[in-house]
Amino acid sequence: MISQKAKYAFKALAHLAGVEPGTSVQIEEIASKTAVPRKFLEHILLDLKRNGVVASRRGRSGGYLLIKPPAEITIGQILRAIDGPIAPLPCISRTAYRRCSDCSDETTCVVRKLFADTYAATLLLLDGTTLAEAIRDRGTAPSAESNAPAASPRETIPALLG
Repeated sequence: MISQKAKYAFKALAHLAGVEPGTSVQIEEIASKTAVPRKFLEHILLDLKRNGVVASRRGRSGGYLLIKPPAEITIGQILRAIDGPIAPLPCISRTAYRRCSDCSDETTCVVRKLFADTYAATLLLLDGTTLAEAIRDRGTAPSAESNAPAASPRETIPALLG
């Protein structure tokens, strides 16, 4: 499961993706349009800023904006920025690998084998789905600069596993 913090991050990013590229949006507007508590949103936007997803501008016309087009920001990237590693087991993580303390042999580990393929398919979806695709899927049109590839990972997964 993703955290409430990640859900709020996706709502905020969807809102930012819906404005004209290069336009900054004040935190009050993001909070009111997405129903995300302002104080919580401050922490989320700082995490996203530290991870190179958003930037902030100071001043009267300041606020937050996406650094890259929505078509270059993946769902996996956002999840990792907010919730950390997304692997169900540390021994199959691609970004935070760690051998399990109770495992004597990873090549024969039953638990690792149970989750390895599911995790691989999940990664294909999370790292292959962009913010632009997610917004388009829910009916909000991304800007012309954020055109996503035509084939969605959701369309290719059955063929890969089949």
